[in-house]
Amino acid sequence: MNFSVLGSGSKGNSVYIESGTTAILIDAGFSGKEIAARLHSIGRKLEDLNALFVTHEHHDHIQGVGVLSRRCNIPVYGNYGTVKGGEKLMGKLFKYSEFATGEVVRMQDLQIRSFSVSHDAADPVGFVIGNGEVTLAYCTDTGKVSALLRQRLMGCNGLVLEFNHDPQMLKEGPYSLALQQRVRSDHGHLANADGAEFLQSLLHDQLQYVILAHLSATNNHPDLAMTAARNVVRSHPLQLKVASQNLATKLMLLKK
Repeated sequence: MNFSVLGSGSKGNSVYIESGTTAILIDAGFSGKEIAARLHSIGRKLEDLNALFVTHEHHDHIQGVGVLSRRCNIPVYGNYGTVKGGEKLMGKLFKYSEFATGEVVRMQDLQIRSFSVSHDAADPVGFVIGNGEVTLAYCTDTGKVSALLRQRLMGCNGLVLEFNHDPQMLKEGPYSLALQQRVRSDHGHLANADGAEFLQSLLHDQLQYVILAHLSATNNHPDLAMTAARNVVRSHPLQLKVASQNLATKLMLLKK
């Protein structure tokens, strides 16, 4: 199974995943034109996509969902709360398939299972995507790590995890007190130390890639996130990367 984080941060989020003849996007938080360009940068195109799965209705996750669905005839998968909350921004969709949070959606070579996360949205989710041999977890936009999150992500071969902010930078930065409180809350975002602690609990011998995602451009720095992660990973032979807001990562291969 191959994957690429096309971009991650407060200005847009999207992940490309493929296995066999099946290819999907998780979120489309950029314009359709920008997503097409980022797919092109990894040697892929919009016509390759079989479906688009949505985590929640915030602008940085659904900006391009409607236009991609309509122009490229891509079906959109989401739970009721997410699609209802985002219907004004997404507009009419080519096709909408609803799943219940926690349900497994089987799509040709992939199985996509949603799980609930803690965020200030209608019914936000993360996903574990598998092909029968390996699994990739996508877990961002959560203010706390629950027992359910640990259970769902345990044993995955690849992880895209939130390392959103550095608490000191958040405290000293330009955000209002109300916005700081929102970020720090159980329905906000994980700090670097929280993400690192979560990662430490998920380490195992078959973990191949960990991507640090949804870094705040204002309240974090890639070096701070990477240092926090390295302190818990230590000598584990996985590959550790920071997702960029502006560029897609290379295609990464998860293998059995």
